[in-house]
Amino acid sequence: MIPWFDPPTIHLGPVTLQVFGLFAALGVATGVRTAAWAARRRGLDPRPVLEFAIWGVLSGIAVGHLVHVGLYHPEELRSPGRLLEFWDGLSSFGGLAGGIVAAVLFFRIRGVPLVRYGDAFAVGVPTGWAVARIGCFLVHDHPGRRTDFPLAVAFPGGARHDLGLYEALVLFAIAALLWRLWARGRLEGRLLALLAVLYGTARFLLDFLRATDIASADARYAGLTPAQYGAVLLVAWGAWRLRSPTVISQGWPSSS
Repeated sequence: MIPWFDPPTIHLGPVTLQVFGLFAALGVATGVRTAAWAARRRGLDPRPVLEFAIWGVLSGIAVGHLVHVGLYHPEELRSPGRLLEFWDGLSSFGGLAGGIVAAVLFFRIRGVPLVRYGDAFAVGVPTGWAVARIGCFLVHDHPGRRTDFPLAVAFPGGARHDLGLYEALVLFAIAALLWRLWARGRLEGRLLALLAVLYGTARFLLDFLRATDIASADARYAGLTPAQYGAVLLVAWGAWRLRSPTVISQGWPSSS
């Protein structure tokens, strides 16, 4: 069993750095840089990936917060001002949805086919997301049900699953698989679809382990969390995309 621990807060003069924020920023940077590198290796211009980053982050934060307040904790809507407090409360699945919407709009506005960059995002997203999930584990912000499982964390009041840890492990495993397929040129043009199926399935199952006996428990709708409904959509899209004709990414002029 993993002992309970409180991560330290880092003070750099007037600046206070939280462990969660550090890993979230590191995850974004890792994901973006990895996707840009993968794009360049496939003969694509990495600039659209790098320039999209700010769009993705801002949209992810905005939609992630709205989903957190509107679907996960609708009781907070009693204070309308909570909708504007984007720094407090963020749904990772809502952030993913915001990033997807931003990607579709950004690449369409730029006139660049998003599908060409699908494989690059497929290796970058889970790699960066896994790093960010380490931050979730370190601050224990995704408590699960009580358990005596060997990887449980000794939360105050009793050992529980820690979904931040589990997701980090799952995402690292998915990233390793996708990296291997990408390096071998397998499932070219479909790796993003495979990511959707793998992560969607894992997230759907893991959410059954989320705590229901704490004050901040996630809202359920017909017994499922909002993320589980989103996971069903991800798996459905991914399965459909995997069955469609292969899309071969055509080279995009590389930047100097």
